[in-house]
Order: sequence, then C-alpha cells, then structure tokens
Amino acid sequence: MFQGLQQKWKVSGLQLVLILFTFAVGGSLTGFVGRRMMNLVSIEQDWLWIIVYILIITLLWPAVVLFVSVFFGQYGFFLGYLGKIGKRMGLAKKMNKAQIPTSDTPMESTNSLPSHLPGATGRPTTHIAIFASGAGSNAQKIIDHFRRQGHIKISLIVCNKPGAGVLSIASKENIPAILIDKEKFFRGNAYTDELKEKRIDFIILAGFLWKIPAALIKAYPGKIVNIHPALLPKYGGKGMYGNHVHQAVINAKEKESGITVHYVDEHYDHGDAIFQTTCNVFENDTAESLAQRIHLLEHEHYPRVIEKILSGS
Repeated sequence: MFQGLQQKWKVSGLQLVLILFTFAVGGSLTGFVGRRMMNLVSIEQDWLWIIVYILIITLLWPAVVLFVSVFFGQYGFFLGYLGKIGKRMGLAKKMNKAQIPTSDTPMESTNSLPSHLPGATGRPTTHIAIFASGAGSNAQKIIDHFRRQGHIKISLIVCNKPGAGVLSIASKENIPAILIDKEKFFRGNAYTDELKEKRIDFIILAGFLWKIPAALIKAYPGKIVNIHPALLPKYGGKGMYGNHVHQAVINAKEKESGITVHYVDEHYDHGDAIFQTTCNVFENDTAESLAQRIHLLEHEHYPRVIEKILSGS
C-alpha cells in the first residue's frame, strides 16, 4: 500500500511519512475545530446537526491541512494535491484564472511581449516551441496544461539528444519535433529559419542543457523563458543542472531550495527572474530526495507561470 502511494505521488519514503502525518494531524485538528464551532450553535435535531457538522468539516479541512503542512515541510505537495481535487470538482478553470498563490514570490520584469500575443489586441494563436534534452516531464505538464486552450498551442518540440524521452512525448502527442546538432545551433543560424517556418512566437526551455546562442536570443528577444531548479542567483551557471544543483544546495547546508522561472539572455541562468517559490531542505536529504520535491514544484507552477506571462497578467 505504502509503496503504491509512494509511486503514485512520486515522493521519497521520508516525504511519504511526513505527508501521512500531515493527513493525520490535519484531520484530527479539523475534527477538533469543527466540534468547537458546533458547540457555539444550538441545533436540536440530530440529523441537522450531522449535516451542518459535515459541511463545516468539508470547508475547514483544506485550510487546516495546508496550515499543518507548513510545519511538516509539505506545503507544495498539499497545494498541488488540493488543486487536483479542485480540478476533479470542476474548479480548475476558476483556479487557473486566479493569481498564483500568495505564498509564492512573483516578480516584475521589464521584458514585454509583442502585441500579437494574448493579452494585447484580441486572442490570436500563440505558437510555442519547447526545448528539452531529457525525459520531458515538464514538457508533458505544459502540453497537458495548454491542451484545451486554443489561443496557446505547443507547435514544436526541439531536442538535442537522440533517444530522449521528450521525443516519444512529441510522437505520442502528434507534435512536430526537430533533433538539432551543435554545429548548426552554435555556429549556424540556431535553427531560427525552422522556428519561423513553424510560426513560433515563444520559446520555453524545459530541461534543455545547451546554452542558448546569441542568434536565437536576437531572433526572440524577451520571448525565451527557462526554469531553474534552485533559487537564483544562487546555484546557477555552467554545470548547475539536475542533481549537481541539488547536491550543491545540500553541501551548503541551505534550509530552503526551490525553483526560479526567468527570461533567458546570453549568460547561463542570468536573465530577469519572473517567479520563485520554495521548499524545505531537510538534514537527511539526498540530491535525489530533494529533486523529487523540486520536480513537484516545477510541475505545479511552470505551466501556470507561462500562461500568466503569455496573457500579460
């Protein structure tokens, strides 16, 4: 049972224990608060008392569990968990229109989007290219997020690694893909002709390990974003990717890590930050266990941050 939950939620053994503790403490606290509230009202009919109590518990539980999750370092997990429940209950559209939760740290940027993108005049289709080098889990989340939004379309997958999982995702989703080589990317036109041919308006880096050349930045100024698995400006730069980042964070005995969504310029992990959010780093963390929590943050927030950028909000 516990192994099944661990695989389903993609968490470490320690995190699973903390999640179950949060459920238990949150449930008990919800029941306690609910009973105290019921003591303040006088309801003689047993059936009505039960109905009112159930309604109060239902409304209290999400807030109480989120509150408790902060003390167990599982706020990011439960925010995503409750979001999925809301989606199943038909609340997803309302949630997507809302601002990113106030516990996160949105940032202003001077980069502006061109007038033909959503949020300017009308809602013409914005064509997106996703650049990725690996399995493509972030790419899949982005594709899923924009699947039913006709004005934002994932029109191209760009990959630099033969056999990468993201290419299988492109095939499964019927999205055109380009496998690029270093010579043309760094010393040629950086595939700008192919991007223009696909009418690409915006570029999203989702685990893409090559540095973006000046030719591509010049062709798409202020229209390339990346997600970094740490809180920039710390732990950025050449070689700071994947478990290298997480191990550096652990070695420095940081208490927090997180993600940074930022615009891309000529330097590694240097462009203006757009959004950051954090998670705890525990004393017994490994690079792998920390990576699991970072992946949860990436999957939860990156698609929504992209949507906010493209909508100009």
